Amino acid sequence: MHYFSKATIADLNTRYRNNLINSISGYKSANLIGSISENGTTNLAVFNSIIHLGSNPALLGFILRPTTVPRNSFSNMKKTGVFTVNHINKNQIEDAHHTSAKYPETISEFDQTNLNPTYKGGFSAPFVEGAPVQIACRYVNDYLIKENDTRLVVGAIEGVYVANEMMLDDGWVQLDLGEVVTINGLDGYALPQLLQRFPYARPKEH
Repeated sequence: MHYFSKATIADLNTRYRNNLINSISGYKSANLIGSISENGTTNLAVFNSIIHLGSNPALLGFILRPTTVPRNSFSNMKKTGVFTVNHINKNQIEDAHHTSAKYPETISEFDQTNLNPTYKGGFSAPFVEGAPVQIACRYVNDYLIKENDTRLVVGAIEGVYVANEMMLDDGWVQLDLGEVVTINGLDGYALPQLLQRFPYARPKEH
């Protein structure tokens, strides 16, 4: 096996180090966060850090990189109070990845890709048309992680749309039925396949 000591990692070429550290944590979620500015300009950005925070109340979170440069998604959700989280289908990966390009706040990533905004239930932030899971969120809070100046952003789930073919009778959402992708590192997109679903684990009786 390859071994990298802390000192070795610190001396690596920046691009190599970023690739290494971003990929060793494992497969990540692949999501598009949709938001809208106060003047009506939509924004769309790919994120690989969406995490489940709780079911009751229903909360999710994501990690925001340092705000030393403009973060339009973050600015929009703090001002309007809302945003959407959209799972990426395998047919959307090229356009989804392009939303990581740094456009000024006056330019909508929807206009620079083949991804289309859609609006539902009177929610003001845009969903991504064709996304197999679409989640309406209300901005709740953010917490500075002082070790690297990133932020954990917390959102309350206000509504969820799930493609019919993915919805199981017990409430479980089978993501591979919607061809939902995952991200390996920063720029690798993979298509997972369900191997097995297990019942609730209980201690063995001896």
